[in-house]
Amino acid sequence: MQSREIRDLFLKFFQKRDHAILESASLIPANDPSLLWTSAGMVPFKPYFTGAAVPERRRVATCQKCLRTPDIESVGKTARHLTFFEMLGNFSFGDYFKEEAIPWAWEFVASDLQIDPERLWISVYLEDDDAFRFWRKVGVPEERIIRLGKETNFWEIGIGPCGPCSEIHYDFGPESACGPDCRVGCDCDRFLELWNLVFTEFYRDEEGNYTPLERKGIDTGMGLERAAAVVQGVKSGFETDLFRTLTGEIAEILKVSHGTDAKADMAVKIIADHARAVTFAIADGALPSNEGRGYVIRRLLRRAVRFGVLFGANRPFLDRVILHIQNKMGGVYPELVEKQNHVLQVVKAEEERFLETLSQGTEMLSRKVDELAGSGSRTLSGEVAFRLYDTYGFPLELTEEICAEHGIAVNRDGFAAAMAGQRERGRRAREATEYLGERERLFKQIREETGETRFVGYFTLETPVKILALASNGKRVETAGTGATVDVVIDGTPFYAEAGGQVSDTGILTGLDLKAEVEWAESPVEGLIVHRVRVTEGTLSEGSVVTASVDTARRRHTARNHTVTHLLHRSLKAVLGPHVNQAGSLVAPERLRFDFTHYRQLTAEELGRIEATINQAILAALPVEAFETTMAEAREMGAVALFGEKYGDRVRVVRIGDFSIELCGGTHLRNTLEAGITKIITEGSVASGVRRIEAVTGEGALAFLNGVVEDYQRIAALLKAPPRDLSLRVAALADSLKELTRENETLKDKVAAFEVLDLLNRVQAVEGVNVLAAKVSNADMAQLRSLTDILRERLGSGVIILGSAVGEKVNIIVAVTRDLIPRGMHAGTIIKKVARVVDGGGGGRPELAQAGGKNPARLDDALREGLMSVKEGLVGKEKLETC
Repeated sequence: MQSREIRDLFLKFFQKRDHAILESASLIPANDPSLLWTSAGMVPFKPYFTGAAVPERRRVATCQKCLRTPDIESVGKTARHLTFFEMLGNFSFGDYFKEEAIPWAWEFVASDLQIDPERLWISVYLEDDDAFRFWRKVGVPEERIIRLGKETNFWEIGIGPCGPCSEIHYDFGPESACGPDCRVGCDCDRFLELWNLVFTEFYRDEEGNYTPLERKGIDTGMGLERAAAVVQGVKSGFETDLFRTLTGEIAEILKVSHGTDAKADMAVKIIADHARAVTFAIADGALPSNEGRGYVIRRLLRRAVRFGVLFGANRPFLDRVILHIQNKMGGVYPELVEKQNHVLQVVKAEEERFLETLSQGTEMLSRKVDELAGSGSRTLSGEVAFRLYDTYGFPLELTEEICAEHGIAVNRDGFAAAMAGQRERGRRAREATEYLGERERLFKQIREETGETRFVGYFTLETPVKILALASNGKRVETAGTGATVDVVIDGTPFYAEAGGQVSDTGILTGLDLKAEVEWAESPVEGLIVHRVRVTEGTLSEGSVVTASVDTARRRHTARNHTVTHLLHRSLKAVLGPHVNQAGSLVAPERLRFDFTHYRQLTAEELGRIEATINQAILAALPVEAFETTMAEAREMGAVALFGEKYGDRVRVVRIGDFSIELCGGTHLRNTLEAGITKIITEGSVASGVRRIEAVTGEGALAFLNGVVEDYQRIAALLKAPPRDLSLRVAALADSLKELTRENETLKDKVAAFEVLDLLNRVQAVEGVNVLAAKVSNADMAQLRSLTDILRERLGSGVIILGSAVGEKVNIIVAVTRDLIPRGMHAGTIIKKVARVVDGGGGGRPELAQAGGKNPARLDDALREGLMSVKEGLVGKEKLETC
């Protein structure tokens, strides 16, 4: 049975049992800042389990794309660990419970998948007698049901819904055991957790008390890769049809044979797993970067490349791997086909950049090895090893391997300490989100009490409203006086809450002897709009009726920029191609910012065409229409949906004539003519494969253009040229500047030639060796290096020590020709003595070293110390003292 058959069989099994079969959600969780990735099948339904939202259907089944990275170091080493996997799951939101979930799970595994029941073991929570009873009822022998403790068989994530869980385990047999005491729950590869059934039946409060839920839930998850391994009679997901041809392709690229080298096998598995994760994540809208989920993608991609490099893949190879994944899985996940070129381009750019970074890291490590050799030390610090790991992507093993070739050890404890420091910084960052969780709980309680907020801002900007709740610092309050800032919930609101890239409305609340400024509006839990309000006059009280008024000018400017954002999106696709997709946006009153997928800088001609397309659509006076429809009908219309956004069965569509149609909940103009004019002001890169355009519209565009004209006129006045001839005048000035620059460089070369001759006249002979220790006027390090190269070429053989005072700093360089290194000359050793005199420090390789200092007054003394050091090295200290 192939994996595709298992996937289809599972979904059809639960479809027959009245479950709605939903498509996999994006790997990027919708509207959930607490999660980087969709790491389990229940993540898209998290609001239903926590009570933050009401489900449209009570029974659901999915095959969900998942990504987990906590065990990344175990991938390829064990039979069960993967970063990307597919999770088969059935869910009940207050409908059926254990009595149905357990028999269905057993029926599917034993009958539909035809897995030998003699190989199956069951684990239940220690105190879950109901689950034990239902497993016995379907025929599982008592001795095959194991009771386990809370640490493994009770699911909870702090305050909120929780409950016991029960797992189906597959036994690969005693020959796979780690020892005679091996049993269910062991970390070895004998018992494979096949299916986990979570029974959400309690609510845990702040004090740790567990209260039974009125509506109990079911959340199950079975890894498709694990199910395929068991059904296909192999011990690892890497041996199933999901991976078999992929690992074969990678082995061919690396020129290794499966089963002949354990390290090569591990590298192949790691590349296969990480490439799958990267392919799906980028297709879902993630992009490599240095933070958040972008950092995860970058780490996975670079880790795959690193393991390829270890086996000789020094040129980009992931495009071939990813194309194989897209072709194999595109039939199940059409986004892989739709985003094929985008994914390949992003990966190629990132891989090329990383190979270059690896080269830079190798150079850095070589310098460190030379410095250690010069100083006599035989240990590379853990901090340097970690910097190579974190910045240049060097695995610790690679650093150790290179260092070992030079007889140098790596401080593993220091590396571990630096790694622990990074993890601690990450932990503190996670703790910063806890207050957000407290606010969410408070507003969920308020929503249960007050109901959802009606948004009337599409139709009116001013309306009487009732104050339903006030909160301050995460706690309910009844009143707020002058000067207080509070969160306010009202029964209906004209204020748009920040969402979809559009900033929130602002405005005022007014009443008898009351005035309060609405600073922003947000939706911390689904269906509830909360207003941050600062009371400027009077007292705001729960239960009072006030007038809510939106700042109409700000709303109008924001609507103008939002409508033009849609025009820009469509224009980009028209000019650059259908691969362009939104990767982020900001719609504010004063400007708009639009991030989109593209692989290179836009030309001036392309920007001109995009801007012209937008303005033509504005002047065409196209009607802007917003309406609700079903998701299926919106797709039939060709409406553009955005990755990472969560959509229900009913969606809001914004259509601009025949020019653009998108799913959107924002506020818009009624006609494109109201936008006036659009001017693109910047275009640039924000990440690998992502560009950014910023633009202004209406009054903002006029103000920008007026500013440009004023600057133009001022420049014309300065150059004493007619405005229309300004470009010619500037071109002439540029040519003149180039000529002056050439003349200046010629003069510098002549001065340098005289300086070289002067320095050569100061060369001394020590034991037949040319030695120069001299001061140079006002030279930076780059100039000293250039001068040293010329002197070294002219001398042929010798030792050069140059120093220069620049302000309060000292620059020093020492060069030793290679023929003198066997005679004990070492630039790094000499420069340490020289730098110490000017209160500085430095180092380098035997043939070249540089240093800085903070005491220019002692530069002459430092150069004398350098000369003495060379003489001691060539003559010998005792002989020199006798002379």
